[in-house]
Amino acid sequence: MSTDIFVVGLDEENQRVLDRLPWAASYRFHGLLTPEELQHGDIDVEALLKTAQHQLDAFDGEIGAIVTYWDFPAASLVPILCERYGLPCVPLEAILKCEHKYWSRLEQREVIDELPNFGIVDLDDEHPAPPAGVGFPMWLKPVKSFSSELAFKAENEAEFADAVAEIRDGVGRVGEPFGYVLDQVRLPPEIAEVGGAACLAEEALHGVQAAVEGYVYQGEVVVYGALDSINYPDSSSFLRHQYPSQLGEEPVQRMRDVAERVMRRIGYDNGTFSIEFFCDPESGQVCLLEINPRHSQSHAELFEFVDGVANHEIMVRLGLGQDPGRRASKGKYQIAGKWYLRRFEDALVTRVPTRDEIAAITDRVDGVQIEIVAEAGKRLSELPEQDSYSFELAQLFVAAHTEHEMTQKYVECVAALRFEFDGR
Repeated sequence: MSTDIFVVGLDEENQRVLDRLPWAASYRFHGLLTPEELQHGDIDVEALLKTAQHQLDAFDGEIGAIVTYWDFPAASLVPILCERYGLPCVPLEAILKCEHKYWSRLEQREVIDELPNFGIVDLDDEHPAPPAGVGFPMWLKPVKSFSSELAFKAENEAEFADAVAEIRDGVGRVGEPFGYVLDQVRLPPEIAEVGGAACLAEEALHGVQAAVEGYVYQGEVVVYGALDSINYPDSSSFLRHQYPSQLGEEPVQRMRDVAERVMRRIGYDNGTFSIEFFCDPESGQVCLLEINPRHSQSHAELFEFVDGVANHEIMVRLGLGQDPGRRASKGKYQIAGKWYLRRFEDALVTRVPTRDEIAAITDRVDGVQIEIVAEAGKRLSELPEQDSYSFELAQLFVAAHTEHEMTQKYVECVAALRFEFDGR
């Protein structure tokens, strides 16, 4: 007998990852809402819930689990739907304590000191000012967004004003539907006051970026992996994520300790998470950047390359109410990275690599997968879900036995990828 599992936002790439999981023959995966419905254009949470519930009610069979690996609104839809159908899930309030950046900071402050100074910017003020105690350089971002949309670094008052103007114009697209979800729980007064379409300011963190992935099962917090996040030189845009982390054991253990304290404080249970940090490699000190109430689907192939099984497996087991158990490291490679090939100026894309060209590269270079993001005939600025400072051309998953070998493979692949642009 196969177990039917509904995946909110199922796409072709992740369908392939799910189909490669151990015991995948025992599961039937069904898409529930499309990534386009969830992330593009206006987000109508109430309508999405009705559409999803209609599909689930029409299903002729037993629903084994409802899961997702996406950010808002998918991460918030899952606990609402699971509660309606009596399925295991993370409490909605715990999800929101992660997703609302200001609420999350207030909760974190109760149990850890590894935080920057932070506060809310009053977007309704005619002349908004930095919050008291938050100095330059600082980051300004909506209390809820995804893919670093509307996140700006301000070094001075002029850059602060420009960033606030951009955020004020765009914060409602995600903030208003996020407010609808916030209304489903009892909010503390300080969160009810700022709502879902607010702006958070926090002092810029320093060091190298890293992350941990983990889960909570019946109250026990388990961190099963640590990764490095490496930026382009003199940029806040990611060059690559790599697994496992090449930091020493001390900062990894500190990240693990912080994760355990924070997730217990939030009341997170029966779900996966990923937490981003800044680390000082000399002192081993860590500072928490952001909590994501989901595992990272963009890291799935990295775990698959190194551990032999994607992190999606844990999501599936928890969705079924099962203990994920220990992960055995038995992959083919010792290190893997997800690389982001970017352009830092807008342009019209006139050519992208063909399928045959990509196949020739992956046939020649072992342990490589390539996904083209840019589209011929479109401007880079028309791409959805880009950060505030760059445009993705392609994503390359590269596995190797050493970090040096992985970098060499990436350079070889990029040299063979033929993009063309019209900069006018």
